[in-house]
Amino acid sequence: MIRTILLTLLLLVSSPTFASESETELLAMDATWNELRMKPDVAGLDRILADDWMLTHSDGRVQYKADYLDELRTSARRNSGIGNEDVRARRYGDTVVVTGTSVQSGVSNGVPWNGRFRFTRVWVQRDGAWKMIASHSSRIAEAK
Repeated sequence: MIRTILLTLLLLVSSPTFASESETELLAMDATWNELRMKPDVAGLDRILADDWMLTHSDGRVQYKADYLDELRTSARRNSGIGNEDVRARRYGDTVVVTGTSVQSGVSNGVPWNGRFRFTRVWVQRDGAWKMIASHSSRIAEAK
């Protein structure tokens, strides 16, 4: 009996949990990322991105917070459309992993781009606020 109780407690502690925030609230927090990028609201993005934030683009290129925000600030990058599908948030203590599909379009350094991407974003709670620490995307190949 005690073994069953301990096993149950272990499973509860190790499974994804949503303490105070519901999945809906966590998904809304993540949706803010896209809203701020579309404006672009560089100050807002600066607040939600951790100082050590890292973006891995679908082509494998890595970009850090200062460079990414500078691209938006100078309009070297302009997002013209961002829509997410099949988004899921899983919480593990002070960490949230958000996955889904994103349909995006924009212009980078004068070159238009668009595509469908699978994404993974990682958020951590620091000093009582959620901060994104990493974002990764992989381009979904077009059906032939």
